[in-house]
Amino acid sequence: MERHLINTTASVSEKDSIIRFKRDVLNGLKASPKELQPKYFYDEVGTELFRKIMKLPEYYLTDCELDIFQHKTAQLAKLITQHNEEFDLIELGSGDGFKSKHLLDYLFHSKTNFTYMPIDISKSALEYLSESLNDQLPGMEIQSFQGEYVEMLAEACYSSKRRKVVLFLGANIGNMELPQANEFCGELQSLLSPKDLLLVGFDLKKDPKKVLAAYNDTSGITSQFNLNLLERINRELDADFVVDQFEHYPVYDPISGACRSFLVSLNQQQVCIGENQIHFQKNEVIQMEISQKYDLNGICDLAAKTGFKTVGMIADSNGWFVDAIWEKRE
Repeated sequence: MERHLINTTASVSEKDSIIRFKRDVLNGLKASPKELQPKYFYDEVGTELFRKIMKLPEYYLTDCELDIFQHKTAQLAKLITQHNEEFDLIELGSGDGFKSKHLLDYLFHSKTNFTYMPIDISKSALEYLSESLNDQLPGMEIQSFQGEYVEMLAEACYSSKRRKVVLFLGANIGNMELPQANEFCGELQSLLSPKDLLLVGFDLKKDPKKVLAAYNDTSGITSQFNLNLLERINRELDADFVVDQFEHYPVYDPISGACRSFLVSLNQQQVCIGENQIHFQKNEVIQMEISQKYDLNGICDLAAKTGFKTVGMIADSNGWFVDAIWEKRE
């Protein structure tokens, strides 16, 4: 039977997105310590900078997970199609889909009955992904959703009663503090049905020097990526950050596995965001991002605590990165 392309995009309004962005920025900068949420890195400029980061020699994570999706595609496909049922393949934070496309290609040409449902906060990323898939895999069923992960996953689950396979790639789970990761995985579990699958990418603990270099590249692109969030706030929220008065600073704790990125205020200064004023002391920091590294026991513990059981783990050829496959317990 011929398969027809379906490409409908569910989204939150642009006005609602700006309201939420401003609320989150002000709440974060009025907190102690100050913080900004990394999900807001990815405007058009930030997305392009992150594409450059992924090509850096220091940034090993991309190549690790790409190795899994390129060379262990059959193993991934076998695990997610084990029940021999049609399903929805939902990707949280799909971006341009350059890793997941290897799996999509394998499933599509194996004549697997599935619908691909990419979710991303970036409208431009979803548009680019849809166009490229139209060219590369014409006829594949797509239904895209623009917005927050959990909200759009709920929409996706509501739109279809088929079995769900959810992808959360790129070690994005590491962008959460451990309590947040527990809460997030619990939220995903609550939206899924028994035997639905969640495939999560985890960066593993390794040589501390290698980890830190991935977030402090010699070309300074990661610094630009972090500082671009201040530029975005200026552009979209009528703010007046003087960006060169802030400096990127990363640290890594090999015991806890937490790699953190900060922006340091180089001087005492006042920043206006619309009618709101934010004061910075000299050397005061904004926490920008955590990149949590895991060990295998920690991955299995996280699954068990949040209502999943681990049904598989596929590592890259160096053993630096793992894609874990979890099944919702009955």
